[in-house]
Amino acid sequence: MNRFLYSLVFYFSIPFAIFRLLIKDTHDASWTRKLKNQFGIVEKITGRVIWTHCVSVGEFNASKPLIEKLMSQYPNHQIVISTTTITGFNAVNNHYKNNVKHCFFPFDIPFILESFIRKINPEICILLETEIWPNLINTLKKKNIPSALINARLSDKSFQRYDKYSAKLVKVSLNSLSLICAQNSFSSDRLISLGANQDKMITTGSLKFDSDNIIDDKSIKTLKKIIGERKITVFASTREGEEKQIIKSYINSADNINSLLIIIPRHPERFNEVFKLAKVGGLKVERRSTALECSKDTDILIGDTMGEMMSYYSVCDLAFIGGSLSDNGCQNMLEAASLSKPIIFGPSVFNFEEISKKLLMSDAAIQVANADELMSTISELLKSDQRREQLGVNAKKTFDQNRGAVNKILEVITPLIKI
Repeated sequence: MNRFLYSLVFYFSIPFAIFRLLIKDTHDASWTRKLKNQFGIVEKITGRVIWTHCVSVGEFNASKPLIEKLMSQYPNHQIVISTTTITGFNAVNNHYKNNVKHCFFPFDIPFILESFIRKINPEICILLETEIWPNLINTLKKKNIPSALINARLSDKSFQRYDKYSAKLVKVSLNSLSLICAQNSFSSDRLISLGANQDKMITTGSLKFDSDNIIDDKSIKTLKKIIGERKITVFASTREGEEKQIIKSYINSADNINSLLIIIPRHPERFNEVFKLAKVGGLKVERRSTALECSKDTDILIGDTMGEMMSYYSVCDLAFIGGSLSDNGCQNMLEAASLSKPIIFGPSVFNFEEISKKLLMSDAAIQVANADELMSTISELLKSDQRREQLGVNAKKTFDQNRGAVNKILEVITPLIKI
């Protein structure tokens, strides 16, 4: 696929993207702003700008240590953070308030990008993980604006897709980047095999190990009051289809699970759906947003609040990481590791391939094949305080031993930013 064909396909996909926005996101007040920003309609920014793009909450959380360093090292620059999702938008606003500028990421169409970039006028564009946008990267290059892909990763699944359908376009895009900082040697090798210039490549480790997650004591106190003295198993960032498996397996083995289950769906628009799903199963279910106290016979608490993931992890005895029973590649398992929590995940971990290997090799996590094995593993771990503690200690040790990516990235990005 060449750039013209790519742009044509993208152009004709815009109506579907707008339709999806109208269907999914109009519940949030920022949806009109998202629509405007996607077409390059943004507030003009004066002064010097460092632009960082994070798809959603996970990428934003990973980027925070770097953003903090950039704010400290370049106090005369404005930091602009773009996100693709509304949940990402809200995460940025809640964390930084007015200390950064925020906008939604534009459609990858040349004339839209021209307008967008002219308005924010960045000195550098920093992209996270897998954000290889051919027209954006080409436009930045034409304007002599440096671009860096940091915390870069490429799963087998993505590699095969790029290699099969868009190898030429990806090669040109990768070579147009000023710098690539890969999470690990596997991703580095895959990117090079797709055509990335080895001279522009550096392996820095993952920013996710450098995250200093903020603990909200007030939130934890409230949660403890709601859940009482019971053992807690958290199902974090679950995806569509997983909750049904989890609830079914729990019903079949409830007598062996001496724990309150807290299920936290990945997407807020699914909170009601998951609550109804659990109720249909005949279980006693409460919602975090309305519960004052869970009775001893409460089976499930739906985590239907935003920004409390670290609080949920803080109060739990076990953590299952969602997106791994479905074919979604898993969510971030390092938040639980940073709090010394025993970690369980399913077979689909392609988004955290290297990190999951590190945890498994360090006896810091357990991988299960399906929901039935998950419940069996939970049952066994709940019976053994010693085994849970061992897994948690190993998880924290693995987390601490792999920190340092942010300083490596900052060192190689600094020469690209004008003094």
